[in-house]
Amino acid sequence: MKRVERAIEAVIFNSRWLMAPFYVGLIFSLFILLWQFARELFEFFVHLPVMTESDAILGVLALIDISLTGNLVLIVIFSGYENFVSKIDPGEHPDWPEWMTKVDFNALKQKLLGSIVAISAIQVLKAFMNIDKAPDSTRLGWLVGIHFVFVISVLVLAIADRLGEGKKDAH
Repeated sequence: MKRVERAIEAVIFNSRWLMAPFYVGLIFSLFILLWQFARELFEFFVHLPVMTESDAILGVLALIDISLTGNLVLIVIFSGYENFVSKIDPGEHPDWPEWMTKVDFNALKQKLLGSIVAISAIQVLKAFMNIDKAPDSTRLGWLVGIHFVFVISVLVLAIADRLGEGKKDAH
């Protein structure tokens, strides 16, 4: 019976490698974001001569939005691989940022939600900046409401994590 248990545990443990193709797929999604960034940047430069201040701000916000999404994907790739598949040896890569091998699951959740809040805030700001061109108070209300839910979620998660740390320290 012990041999069966060990075999099942080995299968379960090694099944973590099934996640590796997901992370490779996310790397390909970075190329898609790069393509979108390049398109957005090209459009930005094409319209530069006739651009208003508001258009310039919206263009920059669109570029920031894509960059933040790329950062979010990168965080998921590194921390997901590190936490669920295999440890990364930063000693072989002295130029790697220190955070790449130090993001645990709780920090990952906080970084993900923080990035989502930032992306959401940019969407709200873009809608607000466009309000005189295409006034849509219903859409703006939804964006603000959804952003508010994201902000509250981050706060609740941070409080829950803090309370959980206090209980761990007490044991």
